[in-house]
Amino acid sequence: MRLTWEELGWERVAPRVGRRRLPDWDCTAGLVVGEEAALMIDAGSSLAEGAALRADARVLTGAGVTHIALTHPHFDHVFGAAAFAGVEIFVAGGSSEAYVRGREELRADAVRNGLDPRAAEEAADSLVRPHRSVRSTWDLDLGGVGVRLVRTGEGHTAHDLVVVVPGDPAVVFCGDLVEESGEPQAGPDAVPSRWPAALDRLLALGGEEALYVPGHGAVVDAAFVRSQRDALAERFGVSR
Repeated sequence: MRLTWEELGWERVAPRVGRRRLPDWDCTAGLVVGEEAALMIDAGSSLAEGAALRADARVLTGAGVTHIALTHPHFDHVFGAAAFAGVEIFVAGGSSEAYVRGREELRADAVRNGLDPRAAEEAADSLVRPHRSVRSTWDLDLGGVGVRLVRTGEGHTAHDLVVVVPGDPAVVFCGDLVEESGEPQAGPDAVPSRWPAALDRLLALGGEEALYVPGHGAVVDAAFVRSQRDALAERFGVSR
């Protein structure tokens, strides 16, 4: 008998859609399961975490992950990707070089944030160049389930990608454009002046009734996203 989402420690968000809150950095990994394919959203902070996610997905899907969407090039979202050998990897257009030339920066950031240095080095050395760059939108048919990958523009980073799963309700995986478990983090690669506009586009994609899955924290609604958009605009002095 196949185990349920909850029995594996996942949260079922909608039919065929689930997410897991990973330890240490409370980072989200998402999974969308079709009849013919499955999409993982983000891959965890280490090869071990990625391997655990892949094993869970195999149990939940009966087959395994065929595609990964990486929402942005930060270690806690991408360092598990190399555990998914043979899987097609999608990223926001313009970010591919961060996974090749930016390995050392990713490794150093991981160590600064508490990842074991050996695990960080192993994951950085194993990172591969993504297969597909999403310049605007990219539609995937997983077999009875369609998803849309959207490059929303700059915000948390210069290369943010979101995943929209149509339905009733729709589900939007936001990456770190939205954070619920703490104040949104704006590091040196953030583009604060454009972050509020990216959230406006996010809300237009999902609508008022959608469920918004943040990069860190609990699932939220449109009102939360709008409130965070306004707080970011005030924080960074961005007018409408």
